[in-house]
Amino acid sequence: MRFLFGLILFAGVGIGAIYPWAMSNFSGHEIGTWRVYEQGRFKPVTVALNSRDQPVRVLVDLTARAERIVSQQRTVLTLTAATNGRTVLASTLQFNHTDNPRQASPQLPDKIFRDEAGLIPVVSPGPYVFTVGPGDAEGIEMRSVDLVLRSGVGEVDKRAQPVGFSLMVVGLIGFVLALRRGGGGRPENPNSQPPPPRWGRDAK
Repeated sequence: MRFLFGLILFAGVGIGAIYPWAMSNFSGHEIGTWRVYEQGRFKPVTVALNSRDQPVRVLVDLTARAERIVSQQRTVLTLTAATNGRTVLASTLQFNHTDNPRQASPQLPDKIFRDEAGLIPVVSPGPYVFTVGPGDAEGIEMRSVDLVLRSGVGEVDKRAQPVGFSLMVVGLIGFVLALRRGGGGRPENPNSQPPPPRWGRDAK
């Protein structure tokens, strides 16, 4: 039973956590990376997209001198994407869910935090203007900010995470109960048994 519940637990982790992360970061191919903040200044970037790129996933890499981003639920950065005077994506970024940021350089203490701004499902051929700006979070030492676009990415099934988390809960509870039922109790105390008879047929 422990083996079975262990499999359920690992399946839940794969469906609820690994699958959405892999779809966001590795499906499709990268269109390119553009620097949108450096030396204290933000600048908009214009990227030519076409219908073959859709859907386009928009990611933002924040390089900061920090072990983690503590934004207290405040917005670190804002992002908008527009084409032909029409806004097709507007997002706020907090970066506080990034548990394992990348090391910017072995010689520097800076870390790279990634957050997803969203998905542009339908792309009309033409220039897209991406504008990144500061939010209302304070005390974050930003070094640089990069816009990352990925093309042809797969859409994450919205049912995956609820199903995955449910499997994790069932697997964990079942695994713990199986451990308790499967033994692991204290060894029997030999002194708790009655002493053998000293006379008669069964005497020793």
